[in-house]
Amino acid sequence: MKIVITDGFAVNPGDLNWDWLNKYGEVTVYDKISDAEAPDCVGDADIVFTNRVKIGEAVLGKCKNLKYVSALGTGYDMIDVKLCRENGVEVCNVPGYSTASVAQHAFTLLLANAFDLEGYRNMVRDGKWTGIPGFMYQESRFVELEGKTVGVYGCGSIGMRFAKICQAFGMRVLATRRSKTDGEMDGITFTDPETLIRESDYISFHCPLTDETRGMVNAEFIAKMKDGAVIVNTSRGAVLNEADVAAALHSGKLSGAGLDVLAKEPADPANPLLTAPNTVITPHCAWTSKEARLRLMDILDNNLGSFLTNGQGINRVF
Repeated sequence: MKIVITDGFAVNPGDLNWDWLNKYGEVTVYDKISDAEAPDCVGDADIVFTNRVKIGEAVLGKCKNLKYVSALGTGYDMIDVKLCRENGVEVCNVPGYSTASVAQHAFTLLLANAFDLEGYRNMVRDGKWTGIPGFMYQESRFVELEGKTVGVYGCGSIGMRFAKICQAFGMRVLATRRSKTDGEMDGITFTDPETLIRESDYISFHCPLTDETRGMVNAEFIAKMKDGAVIVNTSRGAVLNEADVAAALHSGKLSGAGLDVLAKEPADPANPLLTAPNTVITPHCAWTSKEARLRLMDILDNNLGSFLTNGQGINRVF
């Protein structure tokens, strides 16, 4: 049995290993390939693991031995699930492995917009800490989070974990998800999207990328938000209309943004968010703690083992 990993560097840049796959067959690991290279690299493999390389018509049309495709993470928008099903190819993903890490990172981005740690560090470095009368605190930002309202847009497992962190800081938490738009749960108030948008000082996005959410955060969406609100996005970059968000940051309608994802990654140098004020952008790294990646490996192993033993992966994508 032949196994191909199309772009394994993101999951394992060298601090882990793929040895656990050897018990299943012959393994080929590519650090990174392009979508165009994928059909030839997959070749006659039976099993493919992909991070961001597309598994669609080009691969499925040529690679007739393919029986199993797994995302190297939770998101699977790079896999044409419908076409895989039509060709009898099992599709699995890896939910839950990075819940704690992504929630922690999302709150770090929120906190970065509430407290300018780098700005205060620079005051000391630049000799501006000269005593209370001349202390230049007005040059940096320090917002007390207690009593502020945070909206969790897409409150699944990661959103719930993020909400708990916010509660620990004394924040009021509003949340919405497709299956729940009212009621209370663990001190979290579920509400409709319109209310969440209108009342939140901070909105953190944890929703999947769908036709409904693509470009959702546009000028119309932002116009409904509080003046000076902050957005945090650790879901998918394309949830934002990046030009509209950048314009709102320049105008001051939004006072800040913390983003771990962009519509095009790595960042296009022309992306307007790169030069938007009060914007912190990290390189889609919220899931990359070593603890999370070790957990991911375990789930990949269990999924594949279940498929080969029972004909169905544990985390099958329907």
